Amino acid sequence: MHDAPRIDPLEANPFFEHELSARPLPAGTVARGFLRDDVHLYQGKTAAGDFAGALPESLPLSRELLERGRQRYEIFCSVCHDSTGQGRGMIVRRGFKQPPAYTDDRLMAMPIGYFFDVITNGFGVMSSYASRIPVEDRWAIAAYVRVLQLSQKSRLDDLPPRTVAAFRAALARPDAPAHDEEHH
Repeated sequence: MHDAPRIDPLEANPFFEHELSARPLPAGTVARGFLRDDVHLYQGKTAAGDFAGALPESLPLSRELLERGRQRYEIFCSVCHDSTGQGRGMIVRRGFKQPPAYTDDRLMAMPIGYFFDVITNGFGVMSSYASRIPVEDRWAIAAYVRVLQLSQKSRLDDLPPRTVAAFRAALARPDAPAHDEEHH
């Protein structure tokens, strides 16, 4: 075979001192633009290496963040996890392995950084989405997954009393559709 006129990685090179082909970085070199030194933002973890229990400070929880998370979830995640997070998406109905429901006790106990990490690095048969979903959108999706979990596992008694009262008042409104037993 022809030996191409190039230096392969870790190949010796007699041209340089110590015959190293890989050149060391000059002293004082600083990465620009892609340093990613914020472990919480880019890895979903604390300085101690545990999964983060909250969103990064640069991404405060807001209606806009959750709406963005819902939109991105519907695009990237619902095909497997379905719109409610129960793991019965179209891909699963076509024969692919079913992911666990977000309401599984194990996943309910996981901090939000875990979901960011799974989106970033993949898990099991799920591949990494780091190259397809920007960091901020991965956090928005993770926040929306938490919303799905709460919406599926909440009871009426978990809501604030004012919200419960408004809900019950809406049910008791005279203009609310009534069930006519004669037609059933």
